[in-house]
This record gives sequence, C-alpha cells and structure tokens, in this order.
Amino acid sequence: MTPLPTSPPKNLHPDRQLLDLVERTTEAGAWVFEIASQHMTWTQPLATLLDLPLSAAQNADPLHFYAPQSRAQMTAAFEACSGHAQGFDEEVQLVTGGGRRVWVRSVGEAVCDERGSVVRLQGVVQDLSARKYAGKETRSVAMRLSTTLASINEAFATVDHLGQITYINAEGESLLSAQADELAGMTLWEALGQVNGDHIHTELRRALNERLTLEFENYYKGPDKWLELRAYPFEQGLAIYLRDVTERRHAQEQLLLLQTSIARLNDIVMITEAGPIDEPGPRLVFVNDAFERQTGYSREEVLGLTPRLLQGQRTQREELNRIRLAMEQAQPVRVELINYKKNGEPFWVELDVVPVDYFNRGLTHWVAIARDITSRKIAEDEIEHLAFYDALTRLPNRQLLMDRLQYALTHNQDDAEIGALMFIDLDNFKVLNDTMGHSKGDLLLQQVALRLAACLRLTDTVARLGGDEFVVLLENMGEDRQAAMLRTRAVGEKILATLSEPYDLAGHQHYSTCSIGITSFCNPKPGIGDLLKQADLAMYQAKAAGRNAVCFFDPAMQAVATASAALNSELRHGLRNQEFLLYYQPQVGREGRMVGVEALIRWQHPQRGLVLPGDFISQAEESGLIMPLGEWVLATACAQLASWALNPRTRELGISVNVSARQFRHPEFVELVMRHIAQTGIEARRLKLELTESLLAIDMEVTIAKMGMLKDAGVTLSIDDFGMGYSALSYLKYLPLDQLKIDRAFVKDVLTDPNDAAIARTIVGLAQSLGLGVMAEGVETEAQRDFLARHGCHCYQGHLFCKALPIDELEIFMQGLPAQR
Repeated sequence: MTPLPTSPPKNLHPDRQLLDLVERTTEAGAWVFEIASQHMTWTQPLATLLDLPLSAAQNADPLHFYAPQSRAQMTAAFEACSGHAQGFDEEVQLVTGGGRRVWVRSVGEAVCDERGSVVRLQGVVQDLSARKYAGKETRSVAMRLSTTLASINEAFATVDHLGQITYINAEGESLLSAQADELAGMTLWEALGQVNGDHIHTELRRALNERLTLEFENYYKGPDKWLELRAYPFEQGLAIYLRDVTERRHAQEQLLLLQTSIARLNDIVMITEAGPIDEPGPRLVFVNDAFERQTGYSREEVLGLTPRLLQGQRTQREELNRIRLAMEQAQPVRVELINYKKNGEPFWVELDVVPVDYFNRGLTHWVAIARDITSRKIAEDEIEHLAFYDALTRLPNRQLLMDRLQYALTHNQDDAEIGALMFIDLDNFKVLNDTMGHSKGDLLLQQVALRLAACLRLTDTVARLGGDEFVVLLENMGEDRQAAMLRTRAVGEKILATLSEPYDLAGHQHYSTCSIGITSFCNPKPGIGDLLKQADLAMYQAKAAGRNAVCFFDPAMQAVATASAALNSELRHGLRNQEFLLYYQPQVGREGRMVGVEALIRWQHPQRGLVLPGDFISQAEESGLIMPLGEWVLATACAQLASWALNPRTRELGISVNVSARQFRHPEFVELVMRHIAQTGIEARRLKLELTESLLAIDMEVTIAKMGMLKDAGVTLSIDDFGMGYSALSYLKYLPLDQLKIDRAFVKDVLTDPNDAAIARTIVGLAQSLGLGVMAEGVETEAQRDFLARHGCHCYQGHLFCKALPIDELEIFMQGLPAQR
C-alpha cells in the first residue's frame, strides 16, 4: 500500500469536544484518509497510542505500525474498504514507535459521494490492552479462588473496591472477635483498628487501584496481634488471607535482642528499657559477662539501676550532653567516655548507643556497646608525634611542614628577613623502582633524607611530601635580597652536589641526581599555596633544563602556567559547547584529479575567532583532552565518508585523519576506530590514519601489532611528516603501511636546497622500494610539483591545488572538478 501522507490534527467532527471525550473515554484515536488528495489526518490520542509525536509521523505508512502477523490482514481490509466500500472491524496487534506490542480494535468505513464512489476512509483505533489483561487476570484469579476456597483452613475474607468486607469465614470471625453481620460494610482496616493513611489502608488501596498481589506482615491494634496478610485481586475486589504470626514475631524479637546483646561478646554490652531520660533515667535490663569482668560489678548488683553508676569525677559533661541529645531525638551516638570501675579505677571506653525500634512499634530499648580504649589513650601522645613525621625517612611530613610554613609566613609580619622554599625532586626515581624494586627505592630515599639534613642548619626544615619529593624551608636568610639569593643558591648547589654522590644500596652502587626549584618570600608574604606552586613550577623548569639543576622562580613561569590552565579550561568549554569544526584540504593525484582530503581541526573560539591547531593541540595533548577531541574528529570524518558514499561523484574519495601518539597508544584505540567504521557503515579503506613518527620511538612491537589489526580491517595507514627524526629504517619494513608522507619542510625548499631535494628523492625512492605510496604536502608551486613528479611522487597536497576549506565550501569546490572515475 502506498504510504499515506499525514498532517497535524484537524476537526474530524463538528463537535471537537465531543470527539475528544469519546477518544479519552474509549482509549481510542481517530483517523481520516482523503482518497483524492491521498492525505491522512489523525488525532493526537492516536499519535500518543503509537508512542510518536505528530511531527515524527509525517509521511509514515499507517500499515507499517501493524505487527507482521497482522499486516497482510489489515492491508486487505484497507484495500477492500477503499475499493469496494467494505467496512472492517478487526482485533489485531500494533508495534508502536517505542517498540511496544499493543492489542487494538481497528475499525474503518468508507464515505461515498452521491455517485457511490469512495471519497474518504475514516476510522478509529482503540487500545484493548487493559481489557485483554483484565480478562486473562480474572480467569486466573477465578480458577485460583475456586481451588483455594475448598481447602481454606485459615482466616479468609473478600473486600470490594472500597475495601469493605463482603465475605468472611468462621476463622476470620474468630480472629477479629466479631460476627460476619457486624463486619459487613466495614472496611478491613477499620475492622483491624487502623485508620485511613495507615500501612494497611495504603497498601490495600494500591492493590485495588493497580490490581497487585500483595503479601506483608504488620501489627494491628484491633486484635492486638501481628498478622500476615496476603491479598489477591479479582474482578469484585480482593481476596485476603489473614494468619496470626504473633508468636513467631515475639520469638524473632527475643532472638534479635539476644543477637544484638552478644554481637560484641568481648566488649561491654548493656541494654536498658526505653524509659524517661530524666532522673533516674533508663534502667538496665541486661548486661553481658564482659561488663562484669571489666567493671567489677555483678549482674545482680546493676539490673534495675541506671548506667549512671559508672560515671565519676572525670566523666566528660559535654559527652554526656551529646548522649542525652541523641536519646531525646532517638538517634544513635558514639562518644569516647571516662567511666569508673567498682573499685574507683577510671578507664576509657568508646561507647556506641543505639535505639532499638522493633518492627515499627516505636522505641523499646537502648543498646550500648562499650570498647575499652584505655591503652589507646595512653599511647595517644606517641601516636600524635608519629602523625607529624614520615615513617620511612623520619623527616617531618606534609602536615608538620604546613604548620612550620604557616608559622614562618604569619610570625613577625613586620620582620624584613627573607626566607626561601626549595622543592626537590629526584631525577628518574621511577626507573630505579621499576628496575631494582621498591626496597632499593626506599633505601635511596632514606639516604637522601640523611644527606639533605646534613646540608642544612638546625633551624631549617627538610620534609618529605611523598614519593621522591622533598621540601626545604630556609628562614632568616638576611634582609638584603641579593645576598639572600646568593646564600640560597649556595645551599641549592650544595644539595645538588651532595645528592649526586654515589649511593650504596645494599651492595648496589647507584648514582642519582635531583632537580631543585626555589622561590623566596618576604613582606608582603604570599600564601602557602602560592609559595608551593611557585617552587613546584621552578622545579619543573629545572627538569625542562635537563635535570640536575637549580632554578629560581620567575613570574613569567606563573604567567605561562596560568595561560596553560586557562587554555585547558577553554578547551573543555569548547568541547562541551561543540565549538570545534573540521576543514578539509584536497589531495590530488595524477593530472590534478582529486583523490581525497585531509581532515584538519579548527576551533571557532567565541572571542578569538577561528583558532588554528598549532595554538591548542599541544595543550590538548598535555591535558589528555586529545582523547575526546581526537574521537570527535574520527567520528565526524567517518560520518562525512558515509555521506559521500551516497553520491557517485564522491563515493571514491578518502579522508585522512591525524592520530597522535597518545591516541594510538590508548588500549582501546583499535576498538574505537572499528566501532565508528561499523556505526557509519563506511568502507574501511576510505579512512586513512596518518600516524606520527614518534610512534616508532618506543614499544615498537605493540605499535606493529595495532597497525596490523587496523590493516587487516582494511584501514589505510600513512606515516605523517616522514623524515622529521624518529623513523628507524630497520623497523620500517615491518610496518604494515600504505603510504609515506613527505613533510612540508622538505618540499618548501626542494628547488633551492640540495639537502631537501636529496631527502625528498630518498623518501620517494624508499617508498617505491617498499611498495608504498608517497604523498607530498605543502606543494605551493608548479615547479615543486614538477620536481616531485619527475622523481616519482604523483600525489600532492597544498595551496597550489586548494587551501583547507569548511565542508560547505569544499562541496562547491568539488562541483567544479571533473567527475571521479
């Protein structure tokens, strides 16, 4: 059947409100199909039934929504109605836009003109789901009831849709202590002594409204019993079984109480009744053996008394107030408290006090569990001392350093004395750990700590921040800035020389160096965070200078770091707001015919305009944002290839995508590429990945394996900027490559610089000998192209042919090119 055009709902009846009422009441939706215009109109309820907005239904074939087993039946019905004016009334299944299967009644009729010709079809689709379900459920419940009623030997009742008792057996009368005629017309929750809003009322209303089977236990005031209630819906209401479980509940209470008491048998356990908190307070109803052992009181002496008998002169009033406040709010509380034994000896306990609310009947007991922590308290001074020193090196740790640094910055604010902070990081410490083991690394750290302490005055502080990072705090370096700087540098050089001496690590001689960053402070004094940041930046500057160096903080470092952080934030914002776009630069082959494009990312910055990749890619690499950015480029390129594949003029074009070393080395990179290829359905060979030469520097076996998997999948592989420094020719023959790409730096002066010309010829010759393609980028003149062509390079990219263009301008450019063959 030809798809029927659809439109937003129009008036299908003179009284629109009446139609809406009918549709809502019958859970149906209406439709009209004009024969002459082949135009379908349907109402909002019908669209809602199909789980679709009206806008999404434009030009949809209504027969498409019928389930496969019903489609032929409904196609014949529609054709008979439109061709012979035969109405139809069928119960069939639909498959909605959301994938639901729905039973419906589909009714249609023909409207004829005065000549008897069919001019319009109109009809209704009614949702039968509720009726189908209700019929099935009613039959099921009836069968269960007929079987069950014959063997009922416990309390049983039925209630109507208002919850009123319509039937109760003799066992039910006995349980509720009332006759059937007394209970008739009374709601079940009223018969059980409950009110509207109580648990049983809420649950039974929900079971009635939602036709649910329920099972729960609760305490009921009327019979003063715990009852198990099982409710089953049927057409007239609910069938309900009631069983007295009071004894079992009491047994559970006793068992739970016992379990709580013995949970920590080695600790003191006390249970009190939930009596008044004021004097004399809750009374003890249980204490365990540990209570007797540790307090010296017997069980007989304390039962019936309050736990206050353990309090004494040093018992902390503030902790007692915390306990009182928690008990007033029926909340648990934990305190550390001084109690007293029977002989007057004080002891420390960690006390947990927990309210017990058994089965929602309200607070019934308090359970207190006390652990003796006297030994811990005695050792607290030593523990506090150890908390401020590094366990491995015995140097002050970060906390003590922060305390001393805070004191240095806040004490004697008017003092003109200059101080300095050194940030020291061991060079290549990870290599030692990885090769010789952490035990050797720990020995080195211990010896470094001893050497650092020997380089300093007694008034100076050297601390270990963690790992291989140390900080030195120098105070009172004088009031003259230049002289203070010279003294500080001298200390730094001394540390540098001392730490570079050989180390004996359990018989293994080891050499190590360090990088030192230094910042000074005087009035006005900076904050601790700023000072540490400055020393850290200076240390990284020393690392960048080749390690084993001393570097003083320069405000320019902070400016660079701030700019880097700002750029990183803007990059994240740009990713969230989709500010990035792709430009495409054509790649041409022989006779200037376009063979593909290279995808080049651009950033449409809201303030700075169009930003080229050279201004942000390195920061994306450093921050890790290259991963989501690179995936976006890959996904966009694959989507563009899928679009081009639909056009005979562009379906043979390929797209080159640059891949950074960090992207390529990600464990899931191959899976990521294959996923986007599969999602877009493109030919893998049309996607060319341009890999950087830095991939060849390390982990060559892993690189070859990953490239092999991509190659086996059909992806084209190219080495970008070939010849710029990392290529190991011995490995090149093992790489599953398709192409080498000559860097623009060699192409630029290929006509004037003999060295560049020789390198270009060599790359072309190497590619030919390995059976690889070769492409030159940055071709800007015909003379450059002719030189490359004479030496066997016939694929080019550069401004001679076209600059990088956004996709809409590229499409216009390609329209002027000869068609692809």
